[in-house]
Amino acid sequence: MTYSSQFEAGLVYAATVHAGQVRKKSGMPYIAHLLGVASIVMEYGGNEEEAIAALLHDAVEDAGGQRRLDDIRERFGETVAKIVAGCTDSDVFPRPTWRERKSDYLKHLPEASASVHLVSAADKLHNARALLRTLRAIGEPIWERYSGGKEGTLWYYRTLVDVFRSTGPAPLTEELDRVVTLIEQLANAPRN
Repeated sequence: MTYSSQFEAGLVYAATVHAGQVRKKSGMPYIAHLLGVASIVMEYGGNEEEAIAALLHDAVEDAGGQRRLDDIRERFGETVAKIVAGCTDSDVFPRPTWRERKSDYLKHLPEASASVHLVSAADKLHNARALLRTLRAIGEPIWERYSGGKEGTLWYYRTLVDVFRSTGPAPLTEELDRVVTLIEQLANAPRN
C-alpha cells in the first residue's frame, strides 16, 4: 500500500505536537512511540487513515484535549478524529484517577470500531514491549514508574488482552497476549 501526502502531513503534525516530549518511563523521544505504533498498524494491514490516527493517538490526552481533537478533525477528517477519540482515555484536566480512566477505557472498547481496536491494540503492544524490555533490564523497580503499580498494571494488560480477544484483530491480539504473558511470568517469578 502506498500512502499519500496526508500521511506525511500527519507525521509532521505529530512531530510538531509532541516536540520536546519524552516517554515518562524511558526518556525516549515521544515520536519514537508514535512511529512504533504506526508501524505496527501498517504491519497488521491498517489503511492510511488508521496509520495517521496511530501517529496522532496520544495528541488529545497529552497535547491539547478537545481543542486538539477539533484541530485533528479539521486537518485529517472525521474518520481519523473518531479513531483518535476512541483511543483517548481522557480529554479533561485534571484527569480522573488512573484506575477510573483505565476502567472506563476498557468498558468502551467492546463498542469501539475495528479501526479503534487496531490502533489501540498496536499502542498497547508497543507499550507492553517497552515494559517487558525495561522489566528485563531493571527488574522490580520498574513498577514504581507505573501509576497502577505492579498489580494494577498487570490487571490492565491482561484485561486488555481479554477484551481484544473478543473484539479486536486476532493476530495482533495474539502477539499482545504473548508479550503480556512474558511480563506476567517475569513479574511473578521467584526472586533469588
